[in-house]
Amino acid sequence: MKTTILASTKVGYEMPKKEAILFSGHEAGICYMPDDINTLFSEPEEKTLKRGNGTLNSGHHSVFGHIYYNYAFEEIPKILAMVLNNEKVYNTSEKSARYTKMKTSPKEDKLYLKWIDIFKEKIHEKYESIDDKKAKKLAQENARYLISVFTPATTMGYTVDLRQMNYMISWMNDFVENSENTEFNNRLKKVFKEFDSTVSEIKVDNLKDVRRTGFSLFAKRNRKEEWGENYCTNYKGTFAELAQAQRHRTLKYEFSFLEKPEFFVPYIIRGTELEDEWIKDISSLSDEFPQGMLVNINERGSIEDFVMKCKERLCGYAQLEIALQTKSTMDKYLQNVKGTELYDYLLPYSKGARCTFADYKCTSPCMWGAKYALDRLI
Repeated sequence: MKTTILASTKVGYEMPKKEAILFSGHEAGICYMPDDINTLFSEPEEKTLKRGNGTLNSGHHSVFGHIYYNYAFEEIPKILAMVLNNEKVYNTSEKSARYTKMKTSPKEDKLYLKWIDIFKEKIHEKYESIDDKKAKKLAQENARYLISVFTPATTMGYTVDLRQMNYMISWMNDFVENSENTEFNNRLKKVFKEFDSTVSEIKVDNLKDVRRTGFSLFAKRNRKEEWGENYCTNYKGTFAELAQAQRHRTLKYEFSFLEKPEFFVPYIIRGTELEDEWIKDISSLSDEFPQGMLVNINERGSIEDFVMKCKERLCGYAQLEIALQTKSTMDKYLQNVKGTELYDYLLPYSKGARCTFADYKCTSPCMWGAKYALDRLI
């Protein structure tokens, strides 16, 4: 056996399109190469380019998936990050709205700062052992529900292959041309147009998804719930929760809007005198599509991949909304497979937080412990 490194990421280097097509042409040559790698990679450039362009025009685009670009997207809206992250071919590092202060519009900022102070006070009132630094981060996590998914406040490192990026660009163009002119869609169209103009250097003619698959984030039909080796479930959740859930790339997620706007109320103020004030404030941002707006979420995947989600989200460090939703899905799963071997498979993962799982070892214990990880208000 022999291993050869053909290419690697180099900081500060931006591969030109011609070089990308050349490399893809070499990869295409592997499929029918009569000699070895060294012979293939030393053939005349004209021959390689001809093969690369021929493969491009024929629609056999898999060889263009060998070319990866490392992007830094700055001041992009959360919804664009969500659209990109819902596709499976990528690596991403994203600025956390849970733990860092976000740049917002004046209208949002006023309410955002107001509720950070309120949440800090409520956290100290309920949990005296939490220090001020931790309370501030938890307050930011809850106040970010007020921030619009269209606020250009997100920074992310994003690595994706040449084919996938060009396919997504073609999906954006198709969305701009053909999607319904709703308020949400029209705002997203502007985002897509701006994004398209920033990635012109890597756009390759004819490297388009002829199947017109489109983005997977937007639900195209209603789905019925199913429970078995594979499952399909529907629930209400916020944009913020959906953005967290997308990180489970083996699971599929899509969303649609409710008929009338509804909003998430952070657990620590539910049933208090502050609940009505929160609803009033977040409702005033309804036209901005705040991250705390509830949407219909569909989640699908295998039973094993659901258990993997439990090993991530049934935790005191996890966002509380997604932790409790994961527990709710587990309860529903168990109810629907009772009396089967699937029930026995899931049962060990249904007793509480992931630190109670026999096959999980926690390397960074949270402040809540197994007892309170899913029984907290913040």
